[in-house]
Amino acid sequence: MVFSTILFLFRFLPITLALYYLAPAKLKNTVLFLCSLVFYCWGEVRFFPIMIALILLNYLCGLGLERFDGSKPARKCFLLAGLVGSLGMLFYFKYANFVLSSANALLGTSFSPIQGISTLPLGISFYTFQTLSYTIDVYRRDVKTEHNIIDFGAYVVMFPQLIAGPIVKYRDVAAQLHVTHGRYNLKQIEDGMTLFTFGLAKKVLLADTIGALWTDIIGIADSPSTTFVGLANASTALVWLGVIAYSLQLYFDFSGYSMMGIGMGKMLGFDFPQNFNYPYISASITEFWRRWHMTLSGWFREYVYIPLGGNRKGLKRQIFNLFVVELLTGIWHGANWNFICWGLYYFVLLAIEKLFLLQYLQKGKVWPHIYTLFLVVVGWAMFVGNDTGVSFGLLFQKLFVPSGGVSPLYFLRNYGVLLAVSVVCCTPLIEKLWNLLRRRALTRVATILVLLVVSTAYVVGSTNSPFLYFNF
Repeated sequence: MVFSTILFLFRFLPITLALYYLAPAKLKNTVLFLCSLVFYCWGEVRFFPIMIALILLNYLCGLGLERFDGSKPARKCFLLAGLVGSLGMLFYFKYANFVLSSANALLGTSFSPIQGISTLPLGISFYTFQTLSYTIDVYRRDVKTEHNIIDFGAYVVMFPQLIAGPIVKYRDVAAQLHVTHGRYNLKQIEDGMTLFTFGLAKKVLLADTIGALWTDIIGIADSPSTTFVGLANASTALVWLGVIAYSLQLYFDFSGYSMMGIGMGKMLGFDFPQNFNYPYISASITEFWRRWHMTLSGWFREYVYIPLGGNRKGLKRQIFNLFVVELLTGIWHGANWNFICWGLYYFVLLAIEKLFLLQYLQKGKVWPHIYTLFLVVVGWAMFVGNDTGVSFGLLFQKLFVPSGGVSPLYFLRNYGVLLAVSVVCCTPLIEKLWNLLRRRALTRVATILVLLVVSTAYVVGSTNSPFLYFNF
């Protein structure tokens, strides 16, 4: 079920909120758990046992860690069971066939692909990391073991952040899960509705519309209504324009989803962590990764980078730790070599900045932003290099070997205003404008209503457009 659909906006969400608000305080987590299971099973019912197994595994490991608190070997066994079980499910569904096909290509073997796992369980990369954070934190004694399986299940399957984040650690919501009275107030609900509306507008008014430019260039075989230029027929200038459009689409799509999720969390009485902080205004790749997908970067920093030694064991070890984190970041995003290349690409850039470049970037004013945006856009070209209609080699040939073809003038005329608006919305200027409008109740309410009505009109008039990060 996608947030930006009539089914979700006018059926599931209002019914769920009504049941949640009307439920007695002690039953709110039960209502949240059951409604979230309905949300997950709506289009993925065959993966329901996987979700239940993951919940039970980490719940029981948490109980085992508490029960054998004085036995270090036993605690390590329960931690290992949680890690192997959770990561094993993720590997089986997401990476097993990729490993088999890669082995066939590299070693000349003839392993047959595993049947029945061609479709990836939605959001498995996100909720696997969330359950892992719980088990690891219980092992570290950073959080107390959750004894109520309904409360734990509500945390794991909570629908606002289930499918595509933000990645919420158990300790982020543990206290609120156990609040029975006064979990939310009208101000919090209003703030949540505001965030949800802005997120919806980002998705349907910006991401979907600017993404049409990239779609028009590469063409989609089952969508004859789109302009089918074809990557091979596009000029170098048009391909750059398309990749820039894809970069904007990806940001508005993912940050819009995160904002909608955070907003719904507030409506339910939970404070989810921020996931984006204007990443395209960054003046270095290091800063970019502090602003982009912040919950994923934070997860890897806390559970991989720091346990490996962080920056405490010398420069060489720090560079190695960075290599591991960026490689895993690429692998986390998808079972394909282009994602691995993407992760290693950022490792090289971050290592260069760590070794000597960052000090010069911090002294610059304009050129560090240009440097960062250029490299980020090139990174997104790697990211999208395996999509339908895109050939990785042809895409980079078009980007860096000047060639003729279809001119970008037609597309600039059609999308120029939208591109300009999108660029402005990538900066804090839009937030400053909102801070002016929100001072008066009339302008605040009018702004939200206009965005909500226009966004809903776009939802009604468009076909289903899933969030890009559903694929990960």
